[in-house]
Amino acid sequence: MEQTHRALDLRLLLPALIAWGVAAALLGVATSLVIAVLVGCLVTGIGCCVWGRPTLRMIGFCALATTFILTAVLGHRAVAQAGLVPTLAERGASVRLEARVVSDPAPVRSRFGAEQVWRVRLQATRISGRGEVAVARTPILAFGGQDVGRLRWHDTVVAAGRLQPAETGADVRAILRIRQVQRTHPAGRIEETVEHLRTGLRDSTEGLPTDPAGLVPALVIGDTSRMPQELKDDMQATGMTHLNAVSGSNVTVVLLCVQGLAGYLRIPRRWRLPFALLGLALFVMLCRPEPSVVRASAMGVVGLLALRGGSRRAGAPALAAAILVLLAIDPHLARSFGFILSSFATLGLLLFARRWADAIARYLPRRCAPLAEAICVPLAAQVFCAPLTLLLQPGVSLVGVPANVLAAPLVPIATVAGVLVVCSAPVLPPLAQLLAWVAGLPAWGIATIAHLGADLPYGTLPWPGGWVGLALLVLVIALVLTTGHWWAHQAAARPWHGAAAAVIALALVVPVPAAPPSRGWTVAMCDVGQGDATIVRSPQGGVLLIDTGPEPDTVDSCLSRLGVERIDAVVLTHFHADHVDGLAGVLRSGRTVRELVATFVEGEDDAGPHEEASRREPTLALAARARVPVRLVRRGDSVDAPGITGKVLWPARTLETGSVQNNASVVLAVVAGGVRALFTGDIERDAGRAVRQELQAAGEGSFDVLKVAHHGSANQDADLMAVVRPRVCLIGVGADNDYGHPAPATLRLLAGCTVLRTDQDGMLFVHPHTDGGVSVSSSG
Repeated sequence: MEQTHRALDLRLLLPALIAWGVAAALLGVATSLVIAVLVGCLVTGIGCCVWGRPTLRMIGFCALATTFILTAVLGHRAVAQAGLVPTLAERGASVRLEARVVSDPAPVRSRFGAEQVWRVRLQATRISGRGEVAVARTPILAFGGQDVGRLRWHDTVVAAGRLQPAETGADVRAILRIRQVQRTHPAGRIEETVEHLRTGLRDSTEGLPTDPAGLVPALVIGDTSRMPQELKDDMQATGMTHLNAVSGSNVTVVLLCVQGLAGYLRIPRRWRLPFALLGLALFVMLCRPEPSVVRASAMGVVGLLALRGGSRRAGAPALAAAILVLLAIDPHLARSFGFILSSFATLGLLLFARRWADAIARYLPRRCAPLAEAICVPLAAQVFCAPLTLLLQPGVSLVGVPANVLAAPLVPIATVAGVLVVCSAPVLPPLAQLLAWVAGLPAWGIATIAHLGADLPYGTLPWPGGWVGLALLVLVIALVLTTGHWWAHQAAARPWHGAAAAVIALALVVPVPAAPPSRGWTVAMCDVGQGDATIVRSPQGGVLLIDTGPEPDTVDSCLSRLGVERIDAVVLTHFHADHVDGLAGVLRSGRTVRELVATFVEGEDDAGPHEEASRREPTLALAARARVPVRLVRRGDSVDAPGITGKVLWPARTLETGSVQNNASVVLAVVAGGVRALFTGDIERDAGRAVRQELQAAGEGSFDVLKVAHHGSANQDADLMAVVRPRVCLIGVGADNDYGHPAPATLRLLAGCTVLRTDQDGMLFVHPHTDGGVSVSSSG
């Protein structure tokens, strides 16, 4: 036990973390700057290590680690930029490509009567186009129809289609729109065997209820293709998404199970770690050795070292080595939020999991001692990852830790039983189906915990977002970890004091009712963070809601504050999460919605590897479950309500430039209570030009209110302002967002109108005057 609690030597982590930070900062910059920094680090590293004292030697180690990673960055960049692919992509050329499939095809969306779209990653080996032929070794993201969906991992294919350039800093060099694809060589026998095993797991679990049928393959092999969207959302809300993906903590649980099996089989102790690593290798093959799986496996091994007393001191050096090696293999991991969460979760295991597991094991029967590890693995990971999740969404989940602790004992049972299903399905299908129920019952329990946790009131504590909120939460967690034992002792010694402290804490957690909103408004823009949700109402009682923001709770709270109980039409300008994911909140609180209006353009889910996926299918499915009729509109249609007239100015067609989804936004000109307002969704420059031409052709202009497109991004049609000539410009934008919205160039463009933005002013209101003018107010 004394060996178990030796202090960790964390010094080797510093060079790895600094190298990681420098790589993240330099991924998208010019090659000349990367070379300059590399040379500087190399000279500094050699000098400090040769002539320096211990402190300078640490600086030297940091510089040399950075040199190592930057060398890998340059090497990957040279390989990716070599050949014809980048050049042909810039020209938008039609090409013929020989490539290997390096990921499983993933369905992008259902096109409602049209062909399903599939996405797959390819490693190009040979390309021909524009009269040129070249050997290539270039990563490409490809989209296509059912032929793409039938491809398998490691198939060799010949594809014909049109190339497009990828975004700067992306982990692929081009986007390929496939017109035709043919498999020339199927995957090898090992790959076929793995696919047969994966298919056996899917077939064996097909007879389970919906939630466990989707969750068991997710737990065992990271296959989420059959998970219901509602379950995915609830697991995200309760911080349990690491269970339905191949994460570092999930791999650690698998390794613990394998080591437990080794003990049951009485394998000698010195052979148990190699036995676990062999099991890990088979697990990686089963899940596909894709970058995310390899990353999770490396972190899982480090997590296992953190939980094994004799190996614990090796944990920190192993984590440092894992970070450096993984960044050398794939430098784009430096900006991957999944990699960040996985690394910090593993650090949590190193620092706390073993210590907490030993403390909990003292209060458990000896046979139940392994349960302590299963509980402490997700607990330690949650503690370290909770501050980072604030960068994705505001608020601190109060149900994440309890939900993970409750689910922790069920995960090993479901996982081990699922592995037994994989092993037995090819030889004894009836036994596999029986074992599927053994795996399905705990998986059902995990799903139930997710659903109940997501439905709990006050499940999320309001908390500042961005870096300020992150620093504040780190401080709070540090205080709890360092003084929690003392507070627990005080509460036990003085129960009344403890009860008073609990009441005070509860009063701080329960939200204080917000101040009443402004009166006499016609247009109100809710403060929903990085997203849009705007209400238009008329004196005759008509109500339109344009977009719903990214969070159901936020828009529900806004509508309740404004006393909105009936909505004539919810207009979803386009199907990105920051405009549609709040729809579930709109349908709460006894509210009635007469119809849902949306763009008729199907669009693509991913015009680039980092573009947000379309939420069309789950959004329309939610409307169907709520029995809200859906109407798809195009230019020339109307959206009316009592006292409100709305004319659709766009879309008229699909634009292939820029973001297809953003440029498919419904642009709506509305007149209500004497106020003329123009709502532009997230249109970019090309769609803005089309809207301007439509307004000019109709002889319309001079609006009172403009909802600024795309949260004030720089991609605007500058001449549109000269036609619209708005008095008031409203910007729905999140504080400290990562996009730089609103852009300084856009704010300069809006210099002629009164600009209000939700990140600075809170909820925004526009009030009509009897003389035809308008005034504005805010709740900020």
